[in-house]
Amino acid sequence: MSAIKKLSPAIKELRFLMCQTGQASAGARQFVQTAYPYLKKHNPDLPVLIREARGTPARAFARFEYGVEKHIELDNLSSTDVQTKITELLNPPPPSS
Repeated sequence: MSAIKKLSPAIKELRFLMCQTGQASAGARQFVQTAYPYLKKHNPDLPVLIREARGTPARAFARFEYGVEKHIELDNLSSTDVQTKITELLNPPPPSS
């Protein structure tokens, strides 16, 4: 969890979408269960939204300043792989010219 301790202030929102029962979303669900308390403890003002719907592929979205969004697919990944992907997602995009 140390990789997502204190996030950049450029990150304005983090959203997780997943199926609440599907096997393909199991790694994402496990990651959210273990990481959410840690994430909120170190980033109390960051909105972290978790949306569950039957059949929804596991995905994560990060919204940065100026409305820039990035997303990643998390289907069929282990909790460890999800953490790696989330760490990549949370790197702010380079400023546009």
